[in-house]
Amino acid sequence: MNFLNPTAFLFALALPAVVLFYLLKRKRTVRVVPSTLLWTRFLAESQANAPFQKLRRHTLLFLQLILLALAVLALARPYFRGALAKPGLRVLVLDASASMQSTDEAPNRFEAARTGALALLDSMPSDGLKAVVLVAGAGTEVRQAATSDKAALRRAVSTAGVTDAPTRLVEALRVAEVLTRNVADAEVHLFSDGAVRGLEEFGTRDLPLVYHRVGKRGRNAGLVHLDVRANPEDPAQRAVFASVANFGPDTVSGTAELRFDGQLVESRPISVTATNTVAMVFLATQERDGVFSVHLVASDDLAADNQARIPSRLPAAVRIRLVTRGNRFLEKALLATGPRVELRVVADLGANEPAVDVTVLDDVIPAVWPAGNLLAVHVAATNWFPEGVGTIEAPPVVDWRNTHPLLRFVGFDTVQVAESLSVRTPGWATALVDSPRSPLILAGETGGHRVVWVGFDLLQSTWPLRIGFPIFIANAVGWLDPDSAKSDRLRVRPGDALRLPLESPVQEATVTLPDGSTQTVPLGTGAREFVFAGTASQGMYQVRIGTNRVEFAANLLDPAESDTRPSEAIDLGRRGVVAAAPGTRANVESWRWFAVLVLGLLLAEWWWFHRRT
Repeated sequence: MNFLNPTAFLFALALPAVVLFYLLKRKRTVRVVPSTLLWTRFLAESQANAPFQKLRRHTLLFLQLILLALAVLALARPYFRGALAKPGLRVLVLDASASMQSTDEAPNRFEAARTGALALLDSMPSDGLKAVVLVAGAGTEVRQAATSDKAALRRAVSTAGVTDAPTRLVEALRVAEVLTRNVADAEVHLFSDGAVRGLEEFGTRDLPLVYHRVGKRGRNAGLVHLDVRANPEDPAQRAVFASVANFGPDTVSGTAELRFDGQLVESRPISVTATNTVAMVFLATQERDGVFSVHLVASDDLAADNQARIPSRLPAAVRIRLVTRGNRFLEKALLATGPRVELRVVADLGANEPAVDVTVLDDVIPAVWPAGNLLAVHVAATNWFPEGVGTIEAPPVVDWRNTHPLLRFVGFDTVQVAESLSVRTPGWATALVDSPRSPLILAGETGGHRVVWVGFDLLQSTWPLRIGFPIFIANAVGWLDPDSAKSDRLRVRPGDALRLPLESPVQEATVTLPDGSTQTVPLGTGAREFVFAGTASQGMYQVRIGTNRVEFAANLLDPAESDTRPSEAIDLGRRGVVAAAPGTRANVESWRWFAVLVLGLLLAEWWWFHRRT
């Protein structure tokens, strides 16, 4: 047995003092009273005037000595030395992502993780070991730098809080890997439910990871998608698309509610069977700009993914300029995108062309490149591809990214291309359709504008004859529409930064958080963009920049985070997996048991006294 506070044994000097009190005799003071009739029975004790007496067997004496000895032991904080007594560094990583709010642990997983971390700190001796506390929430926060001060470490763990952000453990483990690199007997203790992917980079870094699994089950259903579009059948209405996924083993039944600016619009029952997804479409009339929200009222373990919000602006006309030498397929597809489209077809692009929302270049190199969002077909600007542009013959389509909004309901199974431009995917773009030697379709943002690039001539392919072509054009117009692009900027995930371009220089901006509190964000002189990263909580945020007022929403909408099934192991790629550590404790303090014995003996003495009297 070892002791964390051995100086407490100095209190053992009080044990002889207790014995001394029992050796002392009571010394009485003689008083003259009128009558000693009532004092006769005490005359025999006149010998008490002697200072000391023989020590007799006294139950109370032994009880008091035992109580005092137990109290001294409790103050000395005894513990049994175990595996964690080796000198070294311990890095404690607390997963503070949204799934840690699941209530399958009491009161939730994060509190259970915090209890486990505190127990680990209590099991560490006060000398020879140092610890660091990291919290992986919306970002990685170093709550406490390396120290052996247990009070500071416990305070860092106790004051940590959970967030609504998706799991971001990669950054936290990178920090832990740097802290433990070349440190002997170092360990990284991760307290998490294991809902993390993308840790393959640690497969070759020999990370000394110890995984403490938190969570008992995965009974959860949540919103994983939310979008709002104009109703193609009635332009006066808005169509709100929502998807609810059930990741648990049982059917989840409840109610889905659509609200606009907090007012209930529609409520409908919903039932999602195990491991399935249900899509819903709500139709609502919108007379002003506002916020649609969908609420899932159901009984499950995680409430953070049961609601989502989306700002909705009134639809406006989309002005499109088509620069082409003659492509009826493309022209008809643009006209079919909706009644809000105002299409103007020209053969070339001059210097004094009126401003439009979207420009479409169809195999035409303009004399002046247009400003604004652009759909470029078989044409490329010189600054888009620094490594140059080549040509490839008959490139086969081998893959396409059907999760991107531009390729929603679009397939390329039977599409054949005679010739295409050959490029390397630049840093500003994402490859949507790939061939073995070159991407065929790219999309991204450069120079503050969105660009969709198609590398082949539409008329030299079979694509315009496929049903996916007009769907792609409709998706492209919606994605390139400045109002749509602005709406996309006003939707972020918790923990992601909001970025807004500044129309004029301002000194500061004021942000109102979902809980009603405000933050002032200073902006440097000449700043062209407003950046705000304090989005750890879900809800609506209000930004006031000068005289402008903007609302944006932070929503979880993450299937990986809504899948709350705790993982039995952490996958580290080529290194294999790190299984959850068994529930053993080392360096266990036992002072609490001695304190309980002291209290129990005191209660027993109290009970015996009242029983005798």
